[in-house]
Amino acid sequence: MMETFAGWLLAALGIYVAAGALFAVAFVMGGVQRIDPQAEGGSWGFRLAILPASAALWPLLARRWLRGLPPPEEHNPHRDLARSGDAG
Repeated sequence: MMETFAGWLLAALGIYVAAGALFAVAFVMGGVQRIDPQAEGGSWGFRLAILPASAALWPLLARRWLRGLPPPEEHNPHRDLARSGDAG
């Protein structure tokens, strides 16, 4: 019973890793600049550096890429106060 579960778990992990590897190659070649305009014209070193994380986090990045969501904005008390216009 435990061997069957382990086999299914390893198969699922293998599928996740294979899908992530395929996604990551496509993402670093053309998708990264769609979700982050600052990545436009990024070097091959940059693209190589983001490849492993793109493969690991592919479901999150695929969702952002497919929906065309803008880059997330950082929220912290300092930035929120500056945006509200009450700073000063």
